Amino acid sequence: MKTELQDVSETQKTIAIEIPSDIVDREIDRVTRGYSKQARVPGFRPGKVPSTIVKQRFRDQIHHDVMHDLIPRAVEEALQERGIEPVNTPDIRDVVLREGAPMTFTAAVETIPPLDPGDLSEISLRQHSSAVAADAVDKAVERLRDRAAKVEAVEGRPVASGDTAVLTIDRTDPDGTSTRHDDVSVEIGAPGNPPGFDENLLGLNPGDEKTFLVHFPEDYPVKDMANTDVTYHVQVNQVRRRVRPDLDDEFAKDVGEFESLSALRERVHADLLADAQEHARQHLRNDLLKQLAQRVTFELPASLVDREIDRRVEEFVRRLMDQSVDPRTAGIDWAQFREAQREAARQSVASALVLDEVAKRERLTVQPEEVDKEIERFAEQSGRTPAAVRAQLDKEGGLVRLSSGMRREKAVDLAMARAKIAAEQPA
Repeated sequence: MKTELQDVSETQKTIAIEIPSDIVDREIDRVTRGYSKQARVPGFRPGKVPSTIVKQRFRDQIHHDVMHDLIPRAVEEALQERGIEPVNTPDIRDVVLREGAPMTFTAAVETIPPLDPGDLSEISLRQHSSAVAADAVDKAVERLRDRAAKVEAVEGRPVASGDTAVLTIDRTDPDGTSTRHDDVSVEIGAPGNPPGFDENLLGLNPGDEKTFLVHFPEDYPVKDMANTDVTYHVQVNQVRRRVRPDLDDEFAKDVGEFESLSALRERVHADLLADAQEHARQHLRNDLLKQLAQRVTFELPASLVDREIDRRVEEFVRRLMDQSVDPRTAGIDWAQFREAQREAARQSVASALVLDEVAKRERLTVQPEEVDKEIERFAEQSGRTPAAVRAQLDKEGGLVRLSSGMRREKAVDLAMARAKIAAEQPA
């Protein structure tokens, strides 16, 4: 077999391959014999059709089978001979197959050139603060009070700011169309209310009625309503107000298993601290990966970047579906979304390549028991058995990806341990 390598770029190679005619003819004869046993040709008994007639009648199918058998083997042999590791399936082009002549074709291959991850101790990172702001606990506790608030009817006074008015609304649009809505709850001051609507409700008592005009300005976010006038006739049926619980030990007991308000505040502080520490760790990790990605100086193979973009799109689609949003009707420009992911995808691919080289250089490995432990963790999170999780991963080829990901995380830990990390300077 003859091969000729052409370097298109650092990551793109083209190999011209020629398979000798004797190998090609031998394979054609072998495939033809298989067709001869099954061929049904008028005038001939099954299995007695001459090979010349079989080759004529089933030429395309025979050639397809010959190429399907010879090409993968020839490409694999050529790649091993040249020491090339492809990052995806080679693209086969310009196949020429004729009996009595060598078969020729080209294989376009994307690969990764030699990559030196460099000295990890030269990486400089800055540790972000994980301190909890002085008023953070107070704000978090106030949010808990807001969530625990109850809406109660108000007697003996008119609508005031912060109230919720229960209304019957007759609305007349600019084209004269009228619609009626009963028992509509309108929170005074809510950002989604029509401009000037709340002011017309202030001071009204239950049973009061009022007709007023609302003008929607030209820059109103809802384009169909911009620069229009709408007439409202409202009747106040009830006035309600959100009542927050007192900030005391009873409130803490209602929120959860806390003996006192002090215990609740301690738990809130611990949770905020854990979140801040995790945020600081992620920030440090992202800075590390960014610097590692910068050590890749060649143009990344397009297939790897596109594959990472595909993964990001699939992950985003899953998040939409988890929120009961149909991705097909979400109004998303998917081409624009994909392009917006490109730079982040490039950085992710580049950092992964460097981490793989770090793991290879440092002989980092993942033991079967470590994979088992990670599967058990997945199973616990998803409420499934470890056997079910393993079976799904095995079916989808996910076990290899899981092990590779764990190996990269070990490389991250190693790089982090060797990097120079400076504490954040106080403001």
